[in-house]
Amino acid sequence: MQALIAGTDSGRVLLLLAAGVASGLAGSVAGLASLFSYPALLAAGLPPVAANVTNTVALFSNTVGSAVGARAELRGQRTRLVRLAVTAALGGAIGAALLLGTPSSTFELVVPWLVALGSVLILVREPLRRLTARFSAGPASSSVPGLPLACAVLLVGLYGGYFGAAAGVLMLAVLSLSASEPLPVTNAVKNIATGAANITAAIAYAFLAPVDWSAALTLGVGCFAGAWMGPAVVRRLPEAPLRIAIALAGFGLAWTLWRDATAS
Repeated sequence: MQALIAGTDSGRVLLLLAAGVASGLAGSVAGLASLFSYPALLAAGLPPVAANVTNTVALFSNTVGSAVGARAELRGQRTRLVRLAVTAALGGAIGAALLLGTPSSTFELVVPWLVALGSVLILVREPLRRLTARFSAGPASSSVPGLPLACAVLLVGLYGGYFGAAAGVLMLAVLSLSASEPLPVTNAVKNIATGAANITAAIAYAFLAPVDWSAALTLGVGCFAGAWMGPAVVRRLPEAPLRIAIALAGFGLAWTLWRDATAS
């Protein structure tokens, strides 16, 4: 099946476009873009390393599409977005350097546990938020990231630049604990922060890694469309069921990544 898709130009284009739309929606809504895009690139005939870096480059359009679709949620967030984006971008640059210079086998064993942890944090957001506010010197809704938040965003950015799968779940978990605000706002901010890490890594990969540009362009077109629709979906869904669905999807991805890492 993989050989058939890889050998048929129209089949490859349709596969990557469809996967792009699904990835844009999943990434914009839940931070799980790679759940659809990475397997589609493998099915299109790309080897794992090329699929990973091509996926990172293509998901740049996910950030653009989600930003366009979430203009209402991002209004008034400029200072916060700049600080988070700079921190995440630095992490993404470090992660890209690690990917280009080190083997990924050990890190891949840790990734499933990180994704599972992020899913747990999303599920228990409200109790943890109340606990954080009780011991915090400032209001829970402060838009100025403190040192713990900056470190967490840096680490998630590093992870996003290195591997990327479910980085949005981890970023959503971190941001959910730092501000009392509606989920659509946190989700929109999450998309920009993870996008900053992704863009930094994508620039490095564009010059230093085996990016399949035709696949990246096709996937990226679909990602833009799906990501543009994502914020509208988040606005219309009840918050609690959406958080539960995101967490459960994160657990499912964590299991899949753990199974693949232990089988290889």
